[in-house]
Amino acid sequence: MPRSADGTAVPLARERRRRSPLLQRPTGTARRDLSQLLCAAAGLGLGLLTPLVTAGPQVAAGRVVSVLITLGFGVISLVSIIYSVLFLVVQFSASTFTPRLSLFRDEPIVWRAFAFTVGVFVFCVTSGLAVGSRKNVSVFVPCAAMLLSLIALGLMRTLQMKAFDSIQLGHSLTAIAARAHRLYDTLYVRSYAPGGFADPRPSPTGPSTAVRWTGPPTVLRGIDVSTLLGIAHAHDCSVAFRIAPGATLTGGMVVADVTAGGPGEAALAGALSTGVERAFAQDPELPFRLLADIALRALSPAVNDPATAVEAMDRLEDLLIRLADRDLEIGRFHDPAGRFRVSVPVPGWDRYVRTAVDDLVFAAAGTPMALRRMRDLLRRLAECAPEPRRAVVNDRLRWVERTGNESYALVWADGDTDTPADAGAETETGTGTA
Repeated sequence: MPRSADGTAVPLARERRRRSPLLQRPTGTARRDLSQLLCAAAGLGLGLLTPLVTAGPQVAAGRVVSVLITLGFGVISLVSIIYSVLFLVVQFSASTFTPRLSLFRDEPIVWRAFAFTVGVFVFCVTSGLAVGSRKNVSVFVPCAAMLLSLIALGLMRTLQMKAFDSIQLGHSLTAIAARAHRLYDTLYVRSYAPGGFADPRPSPTGPSTAVRWTGPPTVLRGIDVSTLLGIAHAHDCSVAFRIAPGATLTGGMVVADVTAGGPGEAALAGALSTGVERAFAQDPELPFRLLADIALRALSPAVNDPATAVEAMDRLEDLLIRLADRDLEIGRFHDPAGRFRVSVPVPGWDRYVRTAVDDLVFAAAGTPMALRRMRDLLRRLAECAPEPRRAVVNDRLRWVERTGNESYALVWADGDTDTPADAGAETETGTGTA
């Protein structure tokens, strides 16, 4: 990172960093590879040690070898078949719900079951080779192989149940909402109070340097704020990001503005976690995008399934109401001395409402079931949201009311068309924005 203060752009490091932005743990891919390696090593060690056990009844080694080899290759063959079939599950979820829904693929049971099965295979083959030159061996060896095989089959059954759940609409919607709840409860811990949480500490002013992305297109998955705070404190500078997790980085895009005396570009790039798709960890807008995508696909002419869209709207309403009374201004970070160091743009209330509602409002206009559910969502949201946050909701509610009255007068009951008092009266010549 340059020290100049003339505002010139500086290229960010080209290599992509794949560290976890929160806990500095290995990435999912690294953990999967490591678990398979550890299970294989454990299987090798147990396979060499188990035949040394002499306690208990003795059985002919030749028969034990046949059992071990059969169990080892039988388990690994079964797992290969099951995992081949599971590819169809991933394809089904991508084509039926949204291609951005990767919940089943990211389930720990998927790679843990495979890693354990690899360990069982290595154990059986190693044990079989270790006892091959003996005349008798303890019954403990085949019993251990049978027990491990049964555990592997149990993991396979759990994996299958997870796969079945992932192709069910209700389970997928619940999984998205559950992850969103955990994320929001972690990020937004303060209640909304207009003007109550304004940061009195001024932001630093002065010349800064724009840092641009020069690498290949990629998705920003997370920002390691803790590391950046330490770096900014050590260099007595501040870092103001222009993009948030979930954004796609393209060549020449300005990533951040760093005040004079900032860190080197490698240090700044090391605090970014990138990948090919968005992740839940630091992307609070992702649950809304997924639920809106599922509803939009259901309302498309090719699918024409408004009931599915209604279920997705149920979850959107739940998430919006959950955020309605939360303080969403969480993007400013200070060092232990209280000095401003890092800022990250975060979605505001209007952004959440637009992501959840805007596209669906127009798609729902083609079916009365979906349009009525959208009206109910906006009505309840207008009731629950604090007064300063109702304008963006009421604008869309007026448009929905007018569209429903004009397009579906037969089913748009007169008694259900009253908008909230603060939404303003809708006249024949009035207009509503969406």
